[in-house]
Amino acid sequence: MYPDLQGKVAIVTGAGRRRGLGEAMARRLAAEGCRVVLSDLGVPQGAAMPESAIGTRSELEQIVAEIVAAGREACAIVCNVLQESDVAALVEGAVSRYGRLDIMVNNAGIGYLMKPIVETEQADWDAVLGVNLRGVFLGIKHAAIQMIEQGQGGRIINIGSQASKSGFPFAAAYVSSKHGVVGLTRTAAIELGTHRINVNTICPNHVTTGLGAWQNEFFSAATGRSAEQYLTDMRSRIPLGRPGLQDDIAKACAFLASEQAAYVTGEAMNVSGGEEYH
Repeated sequence: MYPDLQGKVAIVTGAGRRRGLGEAMARRLAAEGCRVVLSDLGVPQGAAMPESAIGTRSELEQIVAEIVAAGREACAIVCNVLQESDVAALVEGAVSRYGRLDIMVNNAGIGYLMKPIVETEQADWDAVLGVNLRGVFLGIKHAAIQMIEQGQGGRIINIGSQASKSGFPFAAAYVSSKHGVVGLTRTAAIELGTHRINVNTICPNHVTTGLGAWQNEFFSAATGRSAEQYLTDMRSRIPLGRPGLQDDIAKACAFLASEQAAYVTGEAMNVSGGEEYH
């Protein structure tokens, strides 16, 4: 659909989990002809980031192998987005492999540390804000440094949430971090516009990824409903009648990365079937 993406170089963080948004976006960009660097944490990092919540090195490499087997260009680089040296090395690795960087998708995030405010521990708050906000900041920073040096503009796409616009119980840290991503996006768009670097955020509603399935179980139990009733209630408040799909977000990512979105920057674009409209 977007021939101008042919040969562009893209990084997608948080791309190592099966059924995840990162995997879907990386596959779509590769299908459009991008050379894609997929990144994820690779190994567990304590209780806040256990193996069940991250893209392992083996998962990451398997996804890359499948993209390559389909005739596209891709590679894997392990990165902890909490560490500035790792993020800098991720960008440097992409440039070393493919010669440049055109598209940065800051997708890595934590969405599974949820408790009432009065029960939320500082360590959990710090973990969520660290990955979801500091990680996006570092991704923007180092992608922008490279894109400015190249002098040919670029695209930075951050993955927010419906929680970037609305509050949700038991999710104070998550909601705060995703609201922060929108503010960071707007500021970055203003600062980087003179360099022809577009910065936007995609705000999905619920998508039943592996993380989304956990959230279904958590929120149905927390609100005293069966999982079936919880999903029925969810569908009833979405004008298009269904939760989001990974491909819905991947399509939005490809659009924002393309020349079709050349005059779009500083936006927090809802991809929610009409559930979120402000």
